[in-house]
Amino acid sequence: MEMDNRYRRDHELPYFADDSVIAEQIKVKKAIREYNTVMPFEPEKGRACLDEIGLQHGENLYFEPPFHCEYGSHIKLGENFYANTGCVMLDVGKITIGKNVMFGPHVSIYTAGHPLHPDSRNSGYEYGIAVTIGDNVWIGGSCVILPGVKIGNNAVIGAGSVVTKDIPDNVCAAGNPCRVIRDITEEDRQYYFKDRKFDDEVWSKIKG
Repeated sequence: MEMDNRYRRDHELPYFADDSVIAEQIKVKKAIREYNTVMPFEPEKGRACLDEIGLQHGENLYFEPPFHCEYGSHIKLGENFYANTGCVMLDVGKITIGKNVMFGPHVSIYTAGHPLHPDSRNSGYEYGIAVTIGDNVWIGGSCVILPGVKIGNNAVIGAGSVVTKDIPDNVCAAGNPCRVIRDITEEDRQYYFKDRKFDDEVWSKIKG
């Protein structure tokens, strides 16, 4: 039995964006346009727009407008998610993000791609490969995350990075292509920026 293109898309197989695929995208674009219009002034309406497209999420999520996604229903967010302005999620493949994750401005996640060879690319067939981001991750501004990437728990990705390969837990990584710079250690806990330590008032709250 021939598989339809939505099935192929959702199973990381090459698919063609036929009328049924485009219809899904059009419905989502209308809801996201509404989200970007009402936020942040009418948060209940904004949340309803995200729920309408089937975006799965925990408590406390926020996309600073403008936000763009392809389907929404392919996105799953943990609690306490924040994305600064200009976030793009091309969620042809699944995007799964853990809890306590922050995005700087203009972070883009691209699960979508096209074949390398021009003959294959010109056929119109494309694909979506899942992206996974763990818990307690900070993605710096203007980062791009490419199809198939997994970013581990507690990682920090430096601004402007292009993430082409998996990043392990508990590291700082940056660059184009993004690569590990160093581990994040217990000593880092007392610093808020480079060699600047928290003052006693704040440090006492962080230590608990």
